[in-house]
Amino acid sequence: MSNNDLAPTAYAMCHYIVSSIVDNKEATNVTASAINDNFVRLDVQVADGQLGRVIGKRGRVAHAIRTLVQAAGSRDGKDIAVEFVD
Repeated sequence: MSNNDLAPTAYAMCHYIVSSIVDNKEATNVTASAINDNFVRLDVQVADGQLGRVIGKRGRVAHAIRTLVQAAGSRDGKDIAVEFVD
């Protein structure tokens, strides 16, 4: 099962948003892993020095990304957790 088969809408939304924020779009990597039947975790990795842009001041950008991706996950019928990996 590939990364985007677990929650394709949430995966695509997360990858699109994060790629739009960072300077080096090719270095953006989103990895999906199933925790159980209804729960998927998306691990987001970006290029060195770009994590601050994705997290934002006081985590506001990260919170907004999580909210949007969780809403997209409802279309997939999954609960989504987004983790930003350094």
